[in-house]
Amino acid sequence: MSADRLGTILDAAYRCFARHGASRTTMDDIAAEAGLSRTALYQYVRNKDDVLERLCRRLFDDALTRARAAAHTGDDLVVRLEGVLGTKLELVLEILADSPHHAAELLGAGARIAAEVGAAYQVRLRDLVTEVLGGSSEHAEVLLAFTRGLETGVTDPAAARARLRQGIHIFTAGLQAQKGGNG
Repeated sequence: MSADRLGTILDAAYRCFARHGASRTTMDDIAAEAGLSRTALYQYVRNKDDVLERLCRRLFDDALTRARAAAHTGDDLVVRLEGVLGTKLELVLEILADSPHHAAELLGAGARIAAEVGAAYQVRLRDLVTEVLGGSSEHAEVLLAFTRGLETGVTDPAAARARLRQGIHIFTAGLQAQKGGNG
């Protein structure tokens, strides 16, 4: 299977899903957008669920790759956390910008296949945040819940980014105070 051709199909599917939503997009829509016949499309993917799963996996894998790189950007905990959690927020903001009416469907809400892939992404991201924090999965869960909250009902992307930064500063200041009080 040609990775380039599959990439073209997933790019086309993203545009179709962003425009019409996953539930209203047809395989004919994806084939036409990719410049393929429907028969040729089926040489690369089984069905629309397969396309959606592969697309969501690619979106989440790309975000996780960027998050892993950000996790190793020096010794400053605030910068590292902003980088890791910022990749999650930016994924949502990008999809919201591309598809304001169908973003939830693309991100996994209400789509069985995408939800499973999204849940796996959340676990891997939690593990990465736990690693950045030096082993505290409870603290990682708090930061991820905070980030999910920022993603809900975003009307101003710049404000969401600023709130993420502010929340991380407050969180890390609290960690430092907690360490100082226990020392």
